[in-house]
Amino acid sequence: MTNNSVGNAGRLLWAGLRALLVLTVVTGVLYPLAVTAIAQVAFHDKANGSEVRDASGRVVGSDLIGQTYNLPKKDPDDAEEAAVPDLKWFQPRPSNGLGSNSVNPQYTLILSGATNRSGDNQDLIAWVKDAKAAVVKDNSVPGHQVEPEDVPADAVTSSGSGLDPHISPEYAKLQVHRVAAKNNLDVKAVDKLVADHTDGRTLGFLGEPRVNVLQLNIALKALAAKS
Repeated sequence: MTNNSVGNAGRLLWAGLRALLVLTVVTGVLYPLAVTAIAQVAFHDKANGSEVRDASGRVVGSDLIGQTYNLPKKDPDDAEEAAVPDLKWFQPRPSNGLGSNSVNPQYTLILSGATNRSGDNQDLIAWVKDAKAAVVKDNSVPGHQVEPEDVPADAVTSSGSGLDPHISPEYAKLQVHRVAAKNNLDVKAVDKLVADHTDGRTLGFLGEPRVNVLQLNIALKALAAKS
């Protein structure tokens, strides 16, 4: 009886070990390799993080994550120094909803998320008013005055994730005169850039028209280089 019990236990352990090995190979090796291969063939760009490359072929960001376009800090080690927008570039949505980010200084967020403040929160109201005043001031150039009522909501509020790479066509067009002046470009040429980089609703009815800021700024850099 003892030998039979030991033998049965040994067979069960060996059967369990074989099942473990087979499942490990199938689900831990073969399946991930198959999924990776299919993704690389069918969705190569998406599978690699929707990388965006500039005219030289250098990866400059992702099509899915926003970036800031600020002037270099006077003191790179000063975490308290306020960021100053580089006004020769199209600017994205505000991204200061969750504070500073020690991991990726390109975007001032700790985690993906919104400010979680109600519409009547006094801090949020103050932020929006300050942001609107800055947008009006920054985008008013000689011969073109921006009025407060011209400022769209996405120019003064962060997105739900805080990482939105897009802005509305209205916000992009509001920046055209300032970008043209800072880069010594014709307003009509910059306005055409915005039109060329405006994406419509997905499938014609989902979401809203939008402009990817990174893609737009890459085109702006190429246009400025030609001029």
